[in-house]
Amino acid sequence: MRRGTLLVAALLLVSACGKGEAMPSDVVTTDTGQVKGEQRDGHLRFQGVPYAGAERWKPPVRAAAWSGVREAFEPGSPCPQVGSGYSETKSTNEDCLFANVTTPSVTGRKPVLVWVHGDGAIGAGHYFDAERLARQGDVVVVTFNYRMGVFGGFGLPGLEHSGEFGLLDQRAALEWVQRNISAFGGDPGNVTLFGVSFGATAVGAHLIGQRPLFHKAIMHSSFTLVDVPRGAWYPDLEALPSLAWRPVPEIQEIGSMISTELGCADVECLRKLPAEKLLGYPQIMNIFQPVGYGGSVLPRLPGDSLEAGEFANVPMLVGATRDEHNSFVGLFRPEPMSTEDYSRLVREAFPDRAAEIEREYPAGAFASPKQAWATVLTDRVWARATFRQNTLYAKKAPVYAFEFADRNAATNPEFPKELHGANHSSDIDYLFPDEDFTKDRGLSDHMIKTWTDFARTGTPGWPRFSEGQYVQSLAPGAIGRVDYAAEHRLAFWR
Repeated sequence: MRRGTLLVAALLLVSACGKGEAMPSDVVTTDTGQVKGEQRDGHLRFQGVPYAGAERWKPPVRAAAWSGVREAFEPGSPCPQVGSGYSETKSTNEDCLFANVTTPSVTGRKPVLVWVHGDGAIGAGHYFDAERLARQGDVVVVTFNYRMGVFGGFGLPGLEHSGEFGLLDQRAALEWVQRNISAFGGDPGNVTLFGVSFGATAVGAHLIGQRPLFHKAIMHSSFTLVDVPRGAWYPDLEALPSLAWRPVPEIQEIGSMISTELGCADVECLRKLPAEKLLGYPQIMNIFQPVGYGGSVLPRLPGDSLEAGEFANVPMLVGATRDEHNSFVGLFRPEPMSTEDYSRLVREAFPDRAAEIEREYPAGAFASPKQAWATVLTDRVWARATFRQNTLYAKKAPVYAFEFADRNAATNPEFPKELHGANHSSDIDYLFPDEDFTKDRGLSDHMIKTWTDFARTGTPGWPRFSEGQYVQSLAPGAIGRVDYAAEHRLAFWR
């Protein structure tokens, strides 16, 4: 090595460490500055690392650099949100684009899993404890925040990227991973993007359009193809062709109505309003975040892109839970439900097939009319869409399908017992178990190994989903193939 090269290397080391000593194992250098993490039992954790910055309804930009060593012991602020009956978190802080990294070691090149949390209007990356996933799986796990609700899915005529700001944040997080994850011991050439619910749907969006900045995908309860029959989610909610997607002009029209009612004539006026005023506005974007299609990120309706085979050919691990809609019936229909109520809901949601559906799902065959209604919607809304989605993916890419089926997973005391079960997102605790985890530890260990094996090799260890021929059921003491189509009466729903 030349003398000049040695001198440069020595100067860089001194600059990074402050003196000519080896850098501590809990300090890493990112492209915007050094961060010091927390040494824990068998792993390191770095929290609240800025991955980007963004002004309201503008695309994210690279985070501002800092000098010295930034302590990364505490999570950054969640993005603005109003909270709900199932999450009391509230925030008005728009300086919120932070990442969290959990790693067994900052040396080596380990598989990387990047988590996109769900809901779309509530949540933050640090709510998910990645300790066991990283330590047992010997992988690096990244979680992060992104703009949600009215801050992530807003639009106005002439506003560039209307309906896309949340997806742009997620893309920025993946770009940050590509630039920096090797400093945390991760392999930027082996990244798996995974998420649940809205997060899984976002994973599907990142498979379309631009070149993906990941190499494998995992989707839990994606609603890429989910529609909304009348009353299926909230009482009196009219039918919607899609739960996730809106054409950009429709999002812009909604934004124009909001702007008028708030007394603003343009986006600059809206940008000056305090965050709490926007969050306090009772409109759908604070309950759920629609994503715009027909813009720069998603060229057309994602379902159409799937039908046309216009998505990235990467290995996919995709599935849902056995009792998906129990959660929504329990949350949004707490009042008693009679047999007559059940019949009315079926007629309103499916006016052309009501009698036929009641014969297939008679209220008397279930523990309660609520359970009958939840089962109808689990099969018709979730299972049908999941099966169709997997079939389309499998025409081009390696797809491995699963169904989470631990019916002791969700036991919300506010729900009637018949609505306990393998409810929507109840599988996520098994991948991110915290110290208070009391559910089936063996199933959790199995899922962590399977998910991280998939991240490492591209296969979870069971056969591919091909024309619906193999779906792996995940339940305590009952891990193996399930006839998913028969279990959810998909022949009837065709």
